[in-house]
Amino acid sequence: MGIKALGYVVVETARPAEWDRFLTAFVGTMRVADAADGAALYRVDDRVFRLRVQPGEREWFVAAGYEVDSRAALDALADKVAAAGRPVDWASAGEAAGRGAEALFRTTDPAGNGLELYCGDARTAEPFVSPIGVPGFVTGAMGMGHAVFSAPNFNETIAFHCDVLGFHQTDMPRFQLFGPEGPSMGFAFLHADNGRHHSIAFGEGPIPPSGAVHIMLELPSLIEVGKAHDRMKAMGYPESATLGRHVNDETTGFYVQTPSGFDLEIGCDSLVIDPATWQTTRHEAISVWGHEWAWQKAMKQQQEQGEHA
Repeated sequence: MGIKALGYVVVETARPAEWDRFLTAFVGTMRVADAADGAALYRVDDRVFRLRVQPGEREWFVAAGYEVDSRAALDALADKVAAAGRPVDWASAGEAAGRGAEALFRTTDPAGNGLELYCGDARTAEPFVSPIGVPGFVTGAMGMGHAVFSAPNFNETIAFHCDVLGFHQTDMPRFQLFGPEGPSMGFAFLHADNGRHHSIAFGEGPIPPSGAVHIMLELPSLIEVGKAHDRMKAMGYPESATLGRHVNDETTGFYVQTPSGFDLEIGCDSLVIDPATWQTTRHEAISVWGHEWAWQKAMKQQQEQGEHA
């Protein structure tokens, strides 16, 4: 048994009030009682929290927390991580409980991306109630969603996640993001032991200033995605990519910049795979339609300004 699912994410910020507005008034998550150390906790389902936003001096994606099946599996995974030359920092019982876990250790992959591996997933009987009426998010056995990172040492990092942690290749494309004459960039979309197309993914490149590329939350319908898109525009949040549909995981959605600089993908109708029988694909395009990125718009504006200069 490898990784079950993405359980939660941890963010450090000097802008906790902005994060609170973003997550409650825009995304529609449910804020619950703060952690003992003062971190703000947010729910999207029956897990005790899915997003932990802790105060600090920087805007930084601290870690993605991934669940494994049992304490025995967690202990075995810690041995494998240590044997691979990566750090293993066990949390105290109190720290683990504060993460909604039975036991937990922290590590980093060969690119330095923060990870927390844990067993035991605390749930609550208190109903999820969105402050803005979002009916719910698509989670369950597929976990919170997915997290996407960068890795300059791409092949080494992917090998660690597959051979050591136990993720599996879903889609392994190379994209020509800057046109047919530009350099290609490798990507890796990796699934856990559930039906979500990818629970973690990587782009070949330097680590972003915020520590991550994006996280994804799935809404139950296109209507809810459209309403979220309207809220983004009304509240003035920067759109990182317009509405569109991906080729590989078939998600229809958009991307918005979070207060810490990395993006949040909000989508629906994502492909559900059979992890036991899936054969690795290598798609040649990112999107079926839409998804014009902010950097693409900026390049167009620069070209237009140059033509009119």
